[in-house]
This record gives sequence, C-alpha cells and structure tokens, in this order.
Amino acid sequence: MRRAQFPASSAQSHGCLAGVGGWCETFMDTMLKSNPQTQQRSNHNGQETSLWSSSFGMKMEAITPFLGKYRPFMGRCCQTCTPKSWESLFHRSIMDLGFCNVILVKEENTRFRGWLVRRLCYFLWSLEQHIPTSFDASQKIMENTGVQNLLSGRVPGAAGEGQAPELVKKEVQRILGHIQTTPRPFLLRLFSWALLWFLNRLFLNVQLHKGQMKMVQKAVQEQGSPLVFLSTHKSLLDGFLLPFVLFSQGLGVVRVALDSRTCSPALRALLRKLGGLFLPPEVNLSLDNSEGILARAVVRATVEELLTSGQPLLIFLEEPPGSPGPRLSALGQAWLGVVIQAVQAGIISDATLVPVAIAYDLVPDAPCNMNHDLAPLGLWTGALAVFRRLCNCWGCNRRVCVRVHLAQPFSLQEYTINARSCWDSRQTLEHLLQPIVLGECSVVPDTEKEQEWTPPTGLLLALKEEDQLLVRRLSRHVLSASVASSAVMSTAIMATLLLLKHQKGVVLSQLLGEFSWLTEETLLRGFDVGFSGQLRCLAQHTLSLLRAHVVLLRVHQGDLVVVPRPGPGLTHLARLSMELLPTFLSEAVGACAVRGLLAGRVPPEGPWELQGIELLSQNELYRQILLLLHLLPQDLLLPQPCQSSYCYCQEVLDRLIQCGLLVAEETPGSRPACDTGRQHLSAKLLWKPSGDFTDSESDDFEEPGGRCFRLSQQSRCPDFFLFLCRLLSPILKAFAQAATFLHLGQLPDSEVAYSEKLFQFLQACAQEEGIFECADPNLAISAVWTFKDLGVLQEMPSPTGPQLHLSPTFATRDNQDKLEQFIRQFICS
Repeated sequence: MRRAQFPASSAQSHGCLAGVGGWCETFMDTMLKSNPQTQQRSNHNGQETSLWSSSFGMKMEAITPFLGKYRPFMGRCCQTCTPKSWESLFHRSIMDLGFCNVILVKEENTRFRGWLVRRLCYFLWSLEQHIPTSFDASQKIMENTGVQNLLSGRVPGAAGEGQAPELVKKEVQRILGHIQTTPRPFLLRLFSWALLWFLNRLFLNVQLHKGQMKMVQKAVQEQGSPLVFLSTHKSLLDGFLLPFVLFSQGLGVVRVALDSRTCSPALRALLRKLGGLFLPPEVNLSLDNSEGILARAVVRATVEELLTSGQPLLIFLEEPPGSPGPRLSALGQAWLGVVIQAVQAGIISDATLVPVAIAYDLVPDAPCNMNHDLAPLGLWTGALAVFRRLCNCWGCNRRVCVRVHLAQPFSLQEYTINARSCWDSRQTLEHLLQPIVLGECSVVPDTEKEQEWTPPTGLLLALKEEDQLLVRRLSRHVLSASVASSAVMSTAIMATLLLLKHQKGVVLSQLLGEFSWLTEETLLRGFDVGFSGQLRCLAQHTLSLLRAHVVLLRVHQGDLVVVPRPGPGLTHLARLSMELLPTFLSEAVGACAVRGLLAGRVPPEGPWELQGIELLSQNELYRQILLLLHLLPQDLLLPQPCQSSYCYCQEVLDRLIQCGLLVAEETPGSRPACDTGRQHLSAKLLWKPSGDFTDSESDDFEEPGGRCFRLSQQSRCPDFFLFLCRLLSPILKAFAQAATFLHLGQLPDSEVAYSEKLFQFLQACAQEEGIFECADPNLAISAVWTFKDLGVLQEMPSPTGPQLHLSPTFATRDNQDKLEQFIRQFICS
C-alpha cells in the first residue's frame, strides 16, 4: 500500500506530527469506546468499531498538495504604508530555514552532557537563559518629566495641584505598583522550567519558523529600536506561551500587557513579578478627573521607560477568547496609543512593530458555552485547571499542535508618516446602505464605510482626535496582517469539509481526498498550513481531536463513515471553520455577490447550465460586491484601511476569474478581453494613483457597462461555487433571522437583553431547521450592532439605562420584509 505523503518541505518541519503515527493506532482504537452514547447509533446497518484496525481498508495514492519546494512566505508588511520596511527588513534567504519545535529541549541545548543532564535538561536550560535585570526602573519612572510635573503641581487639575508632594509621591508609587514590579530572575527561571514541563505534556509541539525569528533579530540590529509585538488572542494561555517562545529565542524578558479582568488580585501580583503589565482602573476616569490624569501620566512614564531601556513589549489586539463583543481589543488599542505617543513626543526615535499570529489545532481552554461572562482566574483556580489538564492528557496522548507566526517587522515612524496620506472621507452604514435596502436609491455612494465597534478607553480619549484615528487604523491594519499570516490547522480544514459539504456523513476515503484538495487550494492561495506528515496520520490526529463532535461508523463494504454530531457539535465545527475563512474570503464574497445578482433572474434551485447563460456585467458585479462589503461587519472582513472598496472589488473579481468561476464574455463590437492596449491615449492620463478607481474615465469603465462575464461550465464549478457561498452562510443566515426576529416586537429593551433574546431565537430556529452553525451568541451580537449602524435599531436614554427602540423607518412590516429580502439574496440554499 502506498501512503499519501505531504511534500518534503512540509515533512522537514521537525516533527509537526512526529510521534503521531506511533500512538494514534492505539489511541484511535479506544476513541469510540470512550463515547458510549455513540455506540447506539447506526447508519446503513453499520456498526461503530475501531477506526484504524485495517489501515482504512483502502489504497491511498501518492498526492502532491503543494506545487513547489518551499512553503509560501506569509506576512509581508504593507507596501503602500511602509515601502522602506517592505524592502529593507526582508531577506529572501530566511525562507530556506526550516521550523523548530520550541518546547523540544534536549541535552544538546545545554552546555553539559551526561545521563543526569538528560533528565534535568529542562531545569539546566532555564538556568542558562540570560535575564537582564534593572533595579532602578522605578526610580527612573519617578524622575520622568511628566511625573515630576505632577509632583510639583505644575499640571492644572492634576492630583498634585494643592497637595503635599509626599502624598502625591505615595499615590504615584501605589499606581506604579498596580502596573508593574521589577521581574524576579529566580522566579522567572523557576516558572520557565515549570512552564516548559507543562507545555510538553499539553502540546505535541510548538512550531516556529527559524527564518522569521532571524528576520526579527536582523530588524533589531538594523533599526536599533525597541520591539513591540502585536498579537492575535486565541487562548488565555497565549499570555504565557508567546513570552516563553520569545524568551527561548534570546529576546529577553518580554513585558506583556494583560487584562486585569481575567486575573484575580493574587494572580496579578504573581504575573507582575514575571513581567506582566496591568492598567490601573483610574485611567478610565474622565479626562478632567485628577486621579485619572495622574494614572495616565504614570502609565505613559512606565511605557516610556520600558521602550527606552529596549525591553520588548507584547500587546494583544484581540479581545480575550470567549468574551462577547467587538473583535478589536480596547485594552490593546490603549497600550498601542501610549507607544505611538512616546514616538511622537521624541522619547524614542522609532519602534519596530512585529505582527504575531498563533494557531492551535484546538484551543486548550475554549469554553463549551460561549455565552457567559469571563470570571477572573485565580491562583487556585488556575492550578486546578492545570492539574485537570494534565490528568486529561495523561495516558490519552490527545495533544494538540501549535504554530506561532512572526510577520515582517515594520517601522512605526514610517507608518505614521505614510498612513495619514491614505485617509479619506467615510460615511455611516445608515447613509450608505439604508436607501438601497428600502429601494429609494440604486446607486452605491462613492465613499468608504465608517464602522467602529470597539469602545475607547480613557488612555485613548486623552489623545488628539487625529491620533485616536491613527491608533484605530493601525490596530486594524496589524490585526488584518496577523490574521492573514496565521497558519491553517488540520482541524479547521476537516471541520470545514464536514460542515459545508458532508453534514449527513461522508465515506472516509472521499474525505481524505477532499482534505488533500482543500490543503492544496489553501497553499496555492499563498496561505500556509500548520501540519505535515502522512495523510493517514493527519486524519487520525485530526479526528481524534474532533472525536466529541463526530461519529465514526463502519458500513458493510468495510469502509468507514464520518458523521458530524447534530446540535452543539455543528456549532463547534462552525467556529473551527471560521479559521479557514480568510483564505477564501475574497472568493466567498464574490460568490455570494454573484448569487445576489442571479437571485432575481433565475430560480435558486435551477440547474447550473441555466445560471451560466446569464450575462453578468462588470459594473453590476462591482455594485453587488460593494453592497455585500457594506453589509458584512469589518470585524469579519478586516479590510486594510489603506485599501479602497473599489480596489477590493477588483481583487474579488480577479480572484473569481483566477479560480475559474467566471469567464470573460466578449460582446459583439467590443474590444477583446485579451487586448490590453489602451485606446484614446492622447485623451487621458496613462497612470493614476494606487487605489484610485473613482474616475469615471478609468480603464474599468471605458465601455458602457464594462466587461461582461458568465459562470464557467466546468464540472467542478457548481460544487466549488456552493462551497464558497456556504462559507459566509452562518453570518448571513443569522442576519436574516435577526430581520425575521423584528416581527416579534421584542422592543424596547436593553441591548444585552435583546441580544440574549435574539440568541435564544437563533437556537429555536436551529432546532426547527437544523442550521446549528447560526446559533452563536457572537453572531447575535454582530447582528444587533449591524442593525444599529444600519438605522434599524436606535439607542435612546431611559431612567433604567440606554434602551433599544425600533426606528420609525423600519416600524412597518413592509420595510422589515425589504431588509430580510435584501439579506437573503446573498444566501445560497
């Protein structure tokens, strides 16, 4: 039997699935036995048995899921905003370096050799790590110019005005003690040893590309500016894992900006000694409050001292996992604003920003019920959680793989200078989309959408309005780069296939072939995958992690059938499949836009050949794509602020052509599509600024209606088109059901209560229709906020607090139906 292999470049990732083949045979034999409820289920008179008892019972041909010798390099910085960094801070030789397993520490990683060293290598390794110490940091912060002005009472309205300097000094020391303490070297070494031991029992491996770390180290040498890591946030464990990864690579003690809401006072005290930073609660007081002014000055002085001393800083740009609300972190924006303020004030000449992405097979601490408030994690609670995790991992080997990705660094100073030139006027969603939804207008306004869901903190409000806008757009720009560079894990691919193509079950041989196909499609789009090895072992590893959400059955022919569990299992698979959405986002938006364009022409259940007859003009496609872009939340799309909507529309159209879904149609009398020569050269300018598609005489709008296209009639296109449409189905169906929910008259109500009622309605619809992927509280919150931006819901003050009311425009059933019809045109059933 020939075993399917992933390419050599993937297999050289130093054991991304090393050891899986050895343990998964025994582990998968016991997988179904641990789920007695599933043993009672049967399909086609099948019976659940051991999965790998006969090596799948099939022959597997050799496959080549990647065309090329090396993996694609992800995470180049923006060439528009940071052209100098794009060129100077990237070295092509780094792509030749392979991966390393950060938590794989052996005798060779220490200076000693011997039998005893092999058993104490973790502890010896932690002792050899260099930890710079600074015992005068607090004194330097007290000597900061801003703090000294407060102590002397020279700041109007501050806490130092009219008070004794000693009292103000004690208050400054109290606030400084809440923010940070000097890291303890012995405690750091002890914690590093314990964390290394724990990570080796929790994870199969933690992969890091050595070329990416080399790129960051060269950037430090060339720029000479402090490092600021801006990361995604997938797990509460990120605050421990990422600093450990950077610490193990010789970058020193990384100071981590943590959320005080997720930690108890005792845990905060411990984390401060390990390098944690916490914002004092006084920073969110009003701008004219004396305590707020003092707290914000101490925070700025602390960050300035950290950056001046060259200590790396880690900021999470996403909200903690499981917290309902906006994706962008208000806390992360606050810390980033302080860094920008330090650069603009000349405290440091520049800062090197490094986007960071982290990907898990399965998030270790992902709660089963996402609809709950995050409780602060205490010392004993955390210790108990660690003990339970170790007990779960003991003997079952159900460990996950982790990939940490460092994108290309770039200069903050360069971005600040260039990004301001990309700012343009923006309008609210109500002005852009509401007239079109109601049928009052058919022309999409030529402007960008303004949508900001992250509430500003006191630190951000203390900045000038222009600087606040800079912080918001920089954080969105970096988060977009981090998400786009994140590796796609095997669980995301498997969950996508089961959710979008095989909810009723699939034969394992077919599933393996489609797994290989989707992996290849991911790599060909320039996205990396976080796995390697033999296809059989990959499937074993992935299904073992998803065993709580799938059922395995053996049919009469000896093959195996994989069936997703209905209910919460589909909801969990939907969350995992969202990790694959950035890879196909442009094509998914384009496919849904084409579906909306054809909705009024041909019946949705009509044959593909009938839909392929329809002629689609370029202008119609642009308009439909723009409508969908305005409807979808920016937290989902994460568009780069320097990219115009029309530029994005052209990118979507290009992707649809490249993947073969659209074919150019040459109308009689028009210039052939292959003719790239320009006409009327003397009558127009031959070049335009990048992203300027607004001129009516641009090349895209030379001919009336632009170019025309038809849906391709290739045999693979119908299934692929449906696959792309279903990627956006969960959020679009949730929006459509939210429009239906307006008929029930649950308003006025508070936003929290109304979101909870909408979530319960989504759950009820899921039980009736079997669409469980829409029953997500985050989708309910996104629908409520989108309807507020669209002018469907209005927030008004009341004695009990702000209340949501139905706007007069959408008080009629007719306009509510128009809203639902507008959303459903993009849904492919």
